[in-house]
Amino acid sequence: MSTVIAFIIIFGALVFFHELGHLIFAKRAGILCREFAIGMGPKVFSFTKNDTLYTIRLLPIGGYVRMAGEDVEMVELKAGYRVGLVFNDQNEVQKIILNNKDKYPDARILEVEHADIEHELILKGYVEGEEEKLETFKVNRRAVLVEDGTETLIAPYDRQFSSKTLGQRTMAIFAGPMMNFVLAFVIFVIIAILQGMPSNAPMLGELTKDGAAIEAGFKEGDIVHSVDGAEISSWQDVVEIIQKNPNNELEFQIDRDGEEMTIPVTPKSQEIEDGPTIGVIGVYSPMEKNPLKSVVYGAEETVLWTKEIFVILGKLISGEFTIDALSGPVGIYVSVDTVAQSGIFYLMKWAGVLSINLGIMNLLPIPALDGGRLMFFAIEGVRGKPIDKQKEGLVHFVGFALLMLLMLVVTWNDIQRFFL
Repeated sequence: MSTVIAFIIIFGALVFFHELGHLIFAKRAGILCREFAIGMGPKVFSFTKNDTLYTIRLLPIGGYVRMAGEDVEMVELKAGYRVGLVFNDQNEVQKIILNNKDKYPDARILEVEHADIEHELILKGYVEGEEEKLETFKVNRRAVLVEDGTETLIAPYDRQFSSKTLGQRTMAIFAGPMMNFVLAFVIFVIIAILQGMPSNAPMLGELTKDGAAIEAGFKEGDIVHSVDGAEISSWQDVVEIIQKNPNNELEFQIDRDGEEMTIPVTPKSQEIEDGPTIGVIGVYSPMEKNPLKSVVYGAEETVLWTKEIFVILGKLISGEFTIDALSGPVGIYVSVDTVAQSGIFYLMKWAGVLSINLGIMNLLPIPALDGGRLMFFAIEGVRGKPIDKQKEGLVHFVGFALLMLLMLVVTWNDIQRFFL
């Protein structure tokens, strides 16, 4: 159960901050965001604030921000439609009733002749009982369409995604992956503040419970002056000597709280996959706590893991890795279970790495992903005009279908690898 909770928290946090990036920059650009969703499928919990419906959905496999102008479910009011109109105190249309008009006895019934609720914000038509006169009504900017009792705020064109500048649209899309990098940076900084950062000082860090060091009588914080007469100036010096002497007794000269001591220890041998046998005594590197250095450490770790993931991607493209090396939600769940057993800090670090991975994957120029959207924006910048929406939508649809197929293959591979 603890693994399930850890998986939901980690996966939920990665998706939340990714979508939060989209939401923040879309709202800053003045785009109406209809829904901010974590998860897919049926709603589990929801509330509305500042024109946005915030939902948590049943399946923890993603999320989305639904922006005005990008949604396809909006009703187009055509000539001949009969709608009910409810007015505000300024005699502007506040509600447009699409069906079940009998539930609104005060509504005026209008047969639509012309409707523009994006640019002109007007409705023209013939009011029931006054068919001989064509009337024009002004629609309030915050009017709602009512269908089956559900109210949907209209979106004047200046609140739609497509009305914004290329730069604003680009930032609204890029902000999602960007927030994944920011989240990873913050996680690494928190780890450094709480746990400390690896230090190269010639000092013993945490001791393992079954290592040779604790059996020999060492304690965390012992300062090493020399090993077998060789002067020590850094933790790296200690590591090199230990690794070169498996099963050979070493004599450590240490300082413990100002007291000089000599402690012998015999490193245990450990085989490295595709490498030599090395000596280990069961000691981690010393940790240093410094708030300012923690920020630098967070940035360095973010850059380091970004490079590592790009290296892996390069190997995947070159054929050194196959599709079998990829993992989906099942593989991530198993990884979370394994890492969680090592402690909370290892789990936090794994979450940071996953966040970077999610950010990079979303920036790849693949249709249906953020990177695919950004690719079309780049083409628009070169052409000076956007690509036809229908053509772009078709490309994204095909890309989404292929991604879903890849997800099914990867998930099946994970199930075979871990459970069959």
